[in-house]
Amino acid sequence: MIQHTPGFGTGWRLQDNLYIWQSRFTFKLQMTSGFEIYLRAHTSLGDAEIEQIVSAGKLRSLERNELLLQEGQVCRHKTFVIKGLLRNFGTTADGSESITHFSPENSWTIDAESYHLQTPTQFSIAAVERSEVLQWNKTEFERLLHEIPALNNFSQKLITQASYGNRNRLFTTLSATPEEKYESFVKSYPDLLARLPLHMIASYLGISLKTLTRIRHSQLHR
Repeated sequence: MIQHTPGFGTGWRLQDNLYIWQSRFTFKLQMTSGFEIYLRAHTSLGDAEIEQIVSAGKLRSLERNELLLQEGQVCRHKTFVIKGLLRNFGTTADGSESITHFSPENSWTIDAESYHLQTPTQFSIAAVERSEVLQWNKTEFERLLHEIPALNNFSQKLITQASYGNRNRLFTTLSATPEEKYESFVKSYPDLLARLPLHMIASYLGISLKTLTRIRHSQLHR
């Protein structure tokens, strides 16, 4: 028979619960502090507005290769990458990936069409490495946009930048040589070269792994 000291187990459970709560609170503060710094650097939002935005978001941890959004689902969240690296991709008939976008820390990720129309997506979003993200559901984020004009202005700016970026990427994909595509990638994502496997870079560039290996080999021997 197991004997319990009166009050001892209850006290420990209370201590354990308090410790867990404090740990989670401290972790959220550590994670969201980076997002607060990002907002202060890119917007004119005040402290109260930033606190309102942060408190409405929910933290989520992703293991390597874990899906944030799967093909066939509806994208219901705006997502900011606090730590780690994510990729947006479609899956071809033979099961291979066609990567359309990378989202490192201090950037946003979303399937815009699925999010705005609330229709099933044809694409997926997954973690390349262990990641921490902050998410807002559509209803909550639209409320924030309505209540905080500066956030709405910033959101529209990001949408415009994304539109320009997608247009330039499409032009590069259609007109550039494999060597030019790789040079453009190196300029755009210099910090990601060591974090991405070659097959993902090749998929993003729309070239074969063999071609990418040849390009990198020739550059190393220049």
